[in-house]
Amino acid sequence: MTAGTRQEWREWRGWRAAAQDALYAPGGFYRRAEGPAGHFRTSVHASPLFAGAVARLLCRVDEALGRPAALDFVDVGAGRGELTGGVLAALPAGVAARTRAYAVDIAERPPGLDHRIEWLAEPPQGTTGLLFANEWLDNVPVEVAEVDAAGVARLVLVREDGTERLGEPVDGGPARWLERWWPLPGEEGLRAEIGLPRDEAWAAAVATLGRGLAVAVDYAHTVDTRPPFGTLTGFREGRETTPVPDGSCDITAHVALDACALPGGRVLPQREALRTLGVTGTRPPLTLASTDPAAYVRALAGAGEAAELTAAGGLGDFGWLVQPVGVEDPF
Repeated sequence: MTAGTRQEWREWRGWRAAAQDALYAPGGFYRRAEGPAGHFRTSVHASPLFAGAVARLLCRVDEALGRPAALDFVDVGAGRGELTGGVLAALPAGVAARTRAYAVDIAERPPGLDHRIEWLAEPPQGTTGLLFANEWLDNVPVEVAEVDAAGVARLVLVREDGTERLGEPVDGGPARWLERWWPLPGEEGLRAEIGLPRDEAWAAAVATLGRGLAVAVDYAHTVDTRPPFGTLTGFREGRETTPVPDGSCDITAHVALDACALPGGRVLPQREALRTLGVTGTRPPLTLASTDPAAYVRALAGAGEAAELTAAGGLGDFGWLVQPVGVEDPF
């Protein structure tokens, strides 16, 4: 290999390798002190109602398990532990006393985190309870494919500045995944994200659960609604931006949750899942304003937050992949 070829190899890479370094290498986006909350708003950050709903789901799983002596809550892609702490705070005292909480993230443990939360880089093995992954799979890096002028799907290569070009034809397992889950017509310029690494990551996470329920929450699409030009994008300081794999922004893409699902799993909209768990967005009766004004204001604020979490065209459109392991589906 010549020096020029070696330099070109360093510059041009598939999106999976480029995003992996940009997000998770030392100094990468997800290792920054401000954490994800400094750049984008998830359901966890939108309202404590979300953590409350997850706590109620954990209680349902607890009942389905027969109230074990130790109940596990595993938060995968925990960010700075916001969801884990919120769930512990929302649990009934008797359940909280039996709960072992694990926050899983590659970042360092945040200072001041509740001492009851164990901070890990990987999910613990053999847990009994609820494994919950909120907006984790969308940040599992994937390759991008694009159809060339001859109708062939090729890997998209990218440089650190975001410049792209087409590489080799997609083959092997990625080609079979595209054929099954995101078939691309032979029209030049059509694109897809090859979700095979996400399928594998989800299967590995579910395999750590001995008994209980695994849930992945993400903005998603299904095989009959795949976007023709893909969904790869970036986020920086609360704004959507061009994805550039230099560590300056989040790099994300919607998730093919239907492809991730294992036997027995199913996908439902967040609005349906949260309403089942008591987050309805119903406005309080006006009579409460005269009998207890403070309670009315609190209830009105809660209704607004619930409406945001369940809104069509927004967070309510997120998908919940629900995967029971040795228990009945609690929804």
